[in-house]
Amino acid sequence: MSATVNDILLLSLGVVALLATLTFVGEVLRTRVPDGATNPVVETFVTRVHSWWGMVILLSLALIIGRTGVVLLFAFCSFAALREFLTYTRKRQADHLSLAFAFFVVLPLQYLFVGIGHEGLFGTFIPVYAFLLLPVISALRGDSQMFLVRVAETQWGLMTAVFCASHVPALMTLDIPGYNHRLALLIVFFVMVVQLGDLLEYFFGRRIGRTRIAPGLSPKTWEGVACGLAFAALIGGLLAWITPFSPLAAMFMAAVSFAAGTAGNLVFTAIKQDRGVKDWSHLIPGQGGFMEQLDSVIFAAPVFFHITGAIWGV
Repeated sequence: MSATVNDILLLSLGVVALLATLTFVGEVLRTRVPDGATNPVVETFVTRVHSWWGMVILLSLALIIGRTGVVLLFAFCSFAALREFLTYTRKRQADHLSLAFAFFVVLPLQYLFVGIGHEGLFGTFIPVYAFLLLPVISALRGDSQMFLVRVAETQWGLMTAVFCASHVPALMTLDIPGYNHRLALLIVFFVMVVQLGDLLEYFFGRRIGRTRIAPGLSPKTWEGVACGLAFAALIGGLLAWITPFSPLAAMFMAAVSFAAGTAGNLVFTAIKQDRGVKDWSHLIPGQGGFMEQLDSVIFAAPVFFHITGAIWGV
């Protein structure tokens, strides 16, 4: 068993211990609620922690398998997220062929390029070639009604649910001197600082938050985001040993990733509000659908990937 796999197993045990602690805290908070009543904040917090158990197990297994396991896991997540996103977009019969092409050609090819580590292809395939080709497929069907809106929504779905999300497994394609055999741990670091920061932002934002960032759009507060940012940076500093970063650099990368993820969450909240929906789906108990899980990752992953590659890569 390699040192990287040992570290992944050790970190998995650490996360399990953390989730057990959070589960205990949630149950304690439940006992403080009067009999016959429920606290929506506490219940949502507990349900989110419960859902996290399953996600930690899946990600740990994928990381132990290696690049192929991570690529397949995120390809599946992208497929589910793209399906959720496009469910709420404007489509006509003329778009059926381009949608099939997006799901069964563009998405698999994007992750194939990530799997073989060809940055030149996975970095340009969707924003350049799919961007140019899909509108042509729809235009050949001869239906111009709402054409720009239909095309733009499909393109946006591909860019977010597929292109941006694929930058998580793409972290394993980076060339970092002295670290190439431990690249899977970069994914562990990234996912933990973004998701745990988001979880703690939710908890503290509902407990002590007073000033909303975007009134009328999101319940996120400046106080909650500040707590989430601080905890994300702290977690990043504590996990610096699994990265090529120094402790201060790890804190910086964690803070930047959390901030980018928070921006992504706000953007997708605005889209859901525009479409009149609370959750993209209900596939994950207490957390909506796959897009709810990826909204922070979608904005944070490309930022984390490119900063890491520019500073620590060759």
